[in-house]
Amino acid sequence: MTLSTIKSRPIYPGLTPDLNARSNIVVSDKAGADAVAELLSRGDENFAKRTTVILADALADKDRQAIARELAPATIEFHATLADGIARLRQLLDGAPMGLRLYAAGSETLIGFVVQAGGDFSIDHLSIRTEHRGTLMRRVQCVHCKTFIENVTTNPVKCTHCGITLLVRDHYSRRLAAFQGVCIDAEIPGDIPPTEALYQ
Repeated sequence: MTLSTIKSRPIYPGLTPDLNARSNIVVSDKAGADAVAELLSRGDENFAKRTTVILADALADKDRQAIARELAPATIEFHATLADGIARLRQLLDGAPMGLRLYAAGSETLIGFVVQAGGDFSIDHLSIRTEHRGTLMRRVQCVHCKTFIENVTTNPVKCTHCGITLLVRDHYSRRLAAFQGVCIDAEIPGDIPPTEALYQ
């Protein structure tokens, strides 16, 4: 669980099974696969049978086979990229029946995109069960030129488009699935603190 004084900073309470849901969709990356296995172990066999897992990560065949065994009898779909996994999620949500429960486990970027997709299909972000696992890398939007910077590990960070040095804030936009980056030396140009690796 991540804590912050910034109210928009997401909190990830962990995955718990909704045994009353008629169907379940879980989106995960490799780092989140253990959380998914734990989720399935907390439910019963019927819960697993009503669950589709979208695993969005580049995996070797042996890793796919091991994960498939670990998550059985859930239905598992493997997608090589996060973008492909989210596109598939949107397809499933487009035809989803009432009584669906949505889950996400893995990086903050993955969770952000799942919450964003859910919102586009009128699923309240508070009803999506989430668990952060793996990397702390952030997706950051430069508030000045609106460019998204992927896989940010440092604070401050230089915008890849406009070149402004940005303070990476804990302020988070669910709509954009990104943390906000603001000019760090706006008041005193050139007064930039040392770069720290904070989001490994």
